[in-house]
Amino acid sequence: MLATTACSISLTPMNIEDYRDYCLAKPGATEETPFGPDTLVFKVGGKLFALLGIERFESVNLKCDPEQAVQLREQYDYVLPGYHMNKKHWNTVLSTAPAAQLRAWTDHSYDLVRASLPRAVREELNRAEVE
Repeated sequence: MLATTACSISLTPMNIEDYRDYCLAKPGATEETPFGPDTLVFKVGGKLFALLGIERFESVNLKCDPEQAVQLREQYDYVLPGYHMNKKHWNTVLSTAPAAQLRAWTDHSYDLVRASLPRAVREELNRAEVE
């Protein structure tokens, strides 16, 4: 479930160092700067699951289930259509979002991308997790 209640979340936003550590802790996650030195990209299996500005950590682009993407945009003023992305499948989440929500939505993005990987790549990630 992507939505969380106000009672169960910390209202503290996340800083870029903590967010980077969170993304890189995911199995098979890598970081790159394919769009230049100002944009940090996190990938799994060579596919993007999070994109953010390095200099000013103002927002993160995250993949999202299309129906939930619209719901989140309607529910939260810090969730916007994906900037420079396919707006059906991507949201831009402002870094002022509570850390717990940002982590949950990052998990969702990672899970969607991981599920779309070829079976052999998914199986390799599964084996790496067990080891």
